Amino acid sequence: MNKRYIHITKADRDFIAKALNVTEKTVYNAIRFDDRRGNSELSAKIRKLAMDRGGIVMVVIPEIETFHDYDNVMRQYCPNGALIELDRNDGSGQVIFKGETVKTYEHVMVADINQIQAFASALR
Repeated sequence: MNKRYIHITKADRDFIAKALNVTEKTVYNAIRFDDRRGNSELSAKIRKLAMDRGGIVMVVIPEIETFHDYDNVMRQYCPNGALIELDRNDGSGQVIFKGETVKTYEHVMVADINQIQAFASALR
């Protein structure tokens, strides 16, 4: 599962710590959804106050670099070295890993991209 956190400013973290009479570390653990230390009723209050102050829940995921090239092919480079190529000319796609095409697709729809990325990212 991907890590989540609530993005807030230092001023907001300081405000929350003072308002709830807790340490900065307690606020940090709560907004980082720390399973060991940030999973209490107090943590839920901290997260609610953080969201009320304009916090944004962020998700940390592996970076996938995407290029839309002149030849109308979208290329995505996954952290594990897999390459996804989706051709906007004919709707085809392929996953290339270690120089070999390991899977091909026809009539790729936008809704298919998550599944293709998951497949490519799982290759080892």
